[in-house]
Amino acid sequence: MSITTASLDSLPRVDLPASDATEPPVALREEASAPPAGHPRTSADAANMRGKPLGRATLRRPAAALALLAGDGLAMLIAAIALWALGAIPPTATQAPAFLAFAAVLALAQFAFAGLYPGYGIYDHEQIRRRAVGSVRTGLAVMPPLVFFGATSTIVPVLLFLALMLCIQPATQHLARRTARALGLWGERVALFGPTDQAEEIAGYFRRHWQLGIVADISGDRQSRHGVARLACLTSPICLSLHQVSELRDSFAEIVLLADAPSLKISGVQPSDVGGTIGLVLARGRSSTAAGMGRRLLDLAIALPAAMLAAPLVAIAAAAIYAVDPGPVFFRQRREGLGGSPIEVLKLRTMYRDAEFRLEALFAARPEMRAEWQAHFKLKHDPRILPLVGRALRASSCDELPQLWNVIIGEMSIVGPRPFPDYHLAAMSSEFRDKRHTVMPGLTGLWQVSERSNAELDLQCQIDDFYIDNRSVWLDWHILLRTIPAVLGRGGAF
Repeated sequence: MSITTASLDSLPRVDLPASDATEPPVALREEASAPPAGHPRTSADAANMRGKPLGRATLRRPAAALALLAGDGLAMLIAAIALWALGAIPPTATQAPAFLAFAAVLALAQFAFAGLYPGYGIYDHEQIRRRAVGSVRTGLAVMPPLVFFGATSTIVPVLLFLALMLCIQPATQHLARRTARALGLWGERVALFGPTDQAEEIAGYFRRHWQLGIVADISGDRQSRHGVARLACLTSPICLSLHQVSELRDSFAEIVLLADAPSLKISGVQPSDVGGTIGLVLARGRSSTAAGMGRRLLDLAIALPAAMLAAPLVAIAAAAIYAVDPGPVFFRQRREGLGGSPIEVLKLRTMYRDAEFRLEALFAARPEMRAEWQAHFKLKHDPRILPLVGRALRASSCDELPQLWNVIIGEMSIVGPRPFPDYHLAAMSSEFRDKRHTVMPGLTGLWQVSERSNAELDLQCQIDDFYIDNRSVWLDWHILLRTIPAVLGRGGAF
């Protein structure tokens, strides 16, 4: 297998025109072609691009999914009517309608989890297999309730219903796809990366097999009716650097190495090796709108009750702070939020009001302390910290509790990279800062539960980089569960 290399500059550019933010172009270029001038590609650009409204193009995928869902519903309705018309449901099976409806809902859920709505890029034979597996699982799941409720006479009708539904679905699915296509709702635009002659063949193949839902538009037309490219499809095994993959992930939901098609040799990867799909997913993009909404709901579900529970503790801590060093008990500091926008992070004050003067005085008296500060941006024996109450709040991280308000108003998330002060960010590369701007800062994060305050700057960046590339609801839950023992253990916190 020949491996070719291409710089990202020779790959297609996805940029939003100022006149119409809903129709960015996806141009196909030769691997050796020169890049167009004046088109910066940074994580910040991608974040801004994702934040713009996409209009009708955004609704194409969910609309196509609903069309296929309706097609399956039609197949189920026809199957149920046919069973009644043929007398396959005995008159004594009074609970049959309820259990048929239950089986139908379970089957639709199975099909959804199998990725069949809308099922772009999945070959027909694989769709049949996934539907069969989903139907078998549905049948097995329905059996226990049927036996428990004494509706054993309904077992055979339910199994016949599922079998007949499977036989009807290919026709109703074809009808649903044709209807969605006629309404201009079918298909997803992809960006093809590779030699032009090969890409032309692949684009032609997808046009002939429109049922796959892959719209390979290689014209680079800014006003294409197919909207924003969601997938980046590699037509040959291009060797990409980690930096190039990261940039592609900022612009596309998935990066796919195309598998061979029945009439085309592409990469040598076979559909049977990648689950009957058009290619191997090399990387997935940043979080989607749906995932962002789910994360926001999770943030509110945790932050609102947590804020009410934490209010008495915050009040007691505020009183203790005032007793030790009278003055404002809360401390606001400007940090960088999503997209690099400034946010005011709220904390309980754990330092003397003349903290900066005390720090400079320490460096003047003990110059060796500056090295510790530059490595961690913290000091184990910090003269700025209030005695007892300040150290207790910092060791337990309770000084961060007021940031639940930042979470509630949408400036922060429960889990994410911590929002660092400007002096901390200044030590990071501009590229990494741009990458941090693509996600919302968090109240806790992977760095906090992994290393606490012990990690040096390079390791902090590496851990945050890993989190951004792999963030998911499950990773967030893992971090949340580890936060409690990390705080109680007080390991590394100072």
